[in-house]
Amino acid sequence: MDIKVKRVEDSTALKEFISFPNRLYKKNQYYVPPLNRGELKTLSEKNPAFEYCEAAYWLALRNGEIVGRIAGIINTKYNQKEQEKIARFGWLDFAEDEAVLALLFETFEQWAREKGMEKAQGPMGFISFDASGVLVEGFEEVPTSFGHYNYPYYDGMIQANGYEKETDWIEFEVKMPDKVPERITQTAALVRKRYEVRNATFNSRKDLWKYADELFHVINTCYDDLYGFNRLTERQIEQLKKDFFSVINPDYISVVLNSNDELIGFGIAMPSLSRALKKSAGSLFPFGYFRVWRALKKNDTIDLLLLGIIPAYRSKGIHALIFEKIGQSFLDNKIKFLETTRELENNHNVTQLWSKLDSRQHKRARCYVKKLK
Repeated sequence: MDIKVKRVEDSTALKEFISFPNRLYKKNQYYVPPLNRGELKTLSEKNPAFEYCEAAYWLALRNGEIVGRIAGIINTKYNQKEQEKIARFGWLDFAEDEAVLALLFETFEQWAREKGMEKAQGPMGFISFDASGVLVEGFEEVPTSFGHYNYPYYDGMIQANGYEKETDWIEFEVKMPDKVPERITQTAALVRKRYEVRNATFNSRKDLWKYADELFHVINTCYDDLYGFNRLTERQIEQLKKDFFSVINPDYISVVLNSNDELIGFGIAMPSLSRALKKSAGSLFPFGYFRVWRALKKNDTIDLLLLGIIPAYRSKGIHALIFEKIGQSFLDNKIKFLETTRELENNHNVTQLWSKLDSRQHKRARCYVKKLK
């Protein structure tokens, strides 16, 4: 068979790069496509990450038909932080053909070596909010709208190309109780008194905006020591503010302040868009807007997008204030299930929260590493 790899060099090829998974998973009942518009914004050079990243994208073709894709990313900011020469690969999808994947990796790795890189790592994106990891558990589960699905054959074929596990992310499904558990309300009351902290109040999306800048700067502080994270720039913060705060329901945000009115913790959730995106095939036209709007307004499942507490207030029970507030909102809005987005398997401060609730760990995704000789 004639297998070739071509570099994406124009808008037509980029659209083919973005749309390929929709064909690969066309008959799969669990795959949830990302928004095409969002993918285009992320992969184009308008993405603020290109201030410190460079990237290349490739398509694999077999007898003229697209059968695979891969992105190569060099994040100089992250490399400086880690003092390593790392090339990330991401947006990896491929037909079940060893020759296809081998040629994709060969092309990416050669590019990385030519750039002076010494290690390959992925799948990862430009920043931590991009899709990361290869699904290795949970193939019969619908991913969150911010997650990623792949076929079971990915893991074995990636390892066959010399890659090994570096870390895993895990996800939980939490069944909502009939009321906010007493241990949470009692802990929240005790913590408020002991540490002079409180929940911020807001009744509209407009009220949220006064916390937006501080929240993303706190994210930089909270996540700085997490695997794969590098601090967001001001341009990235501006973009994320528009992306998140234009659709977030104030009911599903909990912000905790200290006695100086400084933001010390937060939780952000959003009704699941998975089924709406699947029905719309990643497009907002012609009916995607309506489906997304309806999912935001009426839903029994919610995705926990972000959760953070600044280091000085960790292990002090601040999480109780976060979950007391949004937990009651979940119940008021008849939410039955909470889906966590991917969290590192060794982030025990977060993962242990779910063990005290009616939960199950149902998905696992993997990041791989390989030394480049």
